[in-house]
Amino acid sequence: MNANLYALFESRFPADRNACCIETHDGLYYSWNDLDRATAKLANLLAGLGLPKDARIAVQVEKSPEALMLYLATIRAGYVYLPLNTAYRAAEIEYFVENAEPAVVVCSPQNFGWVSQIAFKCGTKHVFTLGEDRQGSLLNRAALQSNSFDTVTKQPDDLAAILYTSGTTGRSKGAMLTHDNLASNAKVLQDYWRWQPGDVLLHALPLFHVHGLFVASHGALLNGSKMIFLPKFDAAEVMHHMPRATVFMGVPTYYVRLLAEDSFGKEVCNNMRLFVSGSAPLLTETFNEFARRTGHTILERYGMSETTMLVSNPYEGDRVGGTVGLPLPGVSVRVVKGDCAACGSGEVGDIQVKGPNVFKGYWRMPEKTAEEFTADGYFKTGDVGKFDDNGYLSIVGRSKDLIISGGYNVYPKEIESFIDEMDGVAESAVVGVPHPDFGEAVTAVVVSKPGVTLSESQVIGSLKSKIANFKVPKRVFFVPELPRNTMGKVQKNVLRDQYKDG
Repeated sequence: MNANLYALFESRFPADRNACCIETHDGLYYSWNDLDRATAKLANLLAGLGLPKDARIAVQVEKSPEALMLYLATIRAGYVYLPLNTAYRAAEIEYFVENAEPAVVVCSPQNFGWVSQIAFKCGTKHVFTLGEDRQGSLLNRAALQSNSFDTVTKQPDDLAAILYTSGTTGRSKGAMLTHDNLASNAKVLQDYWRWQPGDVLLHALPLFHVHGLFVASHGALLNGSKMIFLPKFDAAEVMHHMPRATVFMGVPTYYVRLLAEDSFGKEVCNNMRLFVSGSAPLLTETFNEFARRTGHTILERYGMSETTMLVSNPYEGDRVGGTVGLPLPGVSVRVVKGDCAACGSGEVGDIQVKGPNVFKGYWRMPEKTAEEFTADGYFKTGDVGKFDDNGYLSIVGRSKDLIISGGYNVYPKEIESFIDEMDGVAESAVVGVPHPDFGEAVTAVVVSKPGVTLSESQVIGSLKSKIANFKVPKRVFFVPELPRNTMGKVQKNVLRDQYKDG
């Protein structure tokens, strides 16, 4: 049996292959036949490059149906997909390319100059472009290929994707996800969230992230469901298409912005069956206000790049605000104290997980991988939480200082290193503080060198030219010294409390 994830999707395509698979915001339609032929052409192109077995295909492009097809073609051809956030800048891309050593890099046409320089310097032999307007060298080359391709046979434990995550410590690490990791999770979610014939997914999430690629897209593909594809989230555009959809997935920011629209309410949501939220904490006030305005209760869930989805509020049964729900079928979740003793109900501890969805390890980091697993095979998530009397899990915080802003991971040490390099900066500390829109806002606290006066706009302006925008602090505060404990460690909990109100 072929464990290739594409083979699983193909087995679930609807009987009518001419039915619509993807509809774009500007009125283009792609049938399931179109999807199959396009992925075959792209797979043939990749296969014809003479790439090594399990070659990595790194992709930093804007969202489009063709970008999704490139992902599917990559796994169909037996290669390993490496999605990269479109906000990443040169220094970040250089690290990923050096670390993953992709055989192919695909980028947006406007970024070809600097991306290709990095790729070629790091030994990548093939660089293609793919634009959101269906332009670029990738599609031009693929157009010459056959539209028939025999999906490569893969084993369950073969790699399908590498997702770079900040995790809880150090520089980004590549989480290695197998075909079975992704397939098992998609099948569980299809059943748990009661995907139904005729469901239509309104897809407004990015494709470089677990939520948009592995949760939303996989759900629709596995169910043979049509997707209405939006290039990005826009509240007015979402409201325009929502009456024709039944499923919507978003980060809390999306729901906050929908509620900010006066015309958003029950009429817009009349055809909807399911709203899912994840990637960042959903405020209880947002949860309650959404239910009041629409009559729908948001289903909140919890997952990670290393594990895809772990826990979910039920489709049938109570969805409890402030919790991420119950462990998914086949997934074991435990909350433990430092000595690995199980915590009782309501007792806060470290969250550890085990299941077929848990990743294979970190790319070329065997020692780090070993550190992150317990002796009995549980993955240490780095999150801190508690179970209630009914078995619902709440995420209390993180054992390290990872910030999740707008659904994206931000590791403070990286931001601090850039700030500390600035002229006139003595030291800095970066923390996450509560934010009604982003869940957490990146906030920097800076100590200037004696006699130097720096401004908030100077620091932010400098960072914007170096790092992705979602990592740039929303606010910068200046202090004479950072609070420290008796061991000299900066007390970030003090800073989080001090600046929680901005």
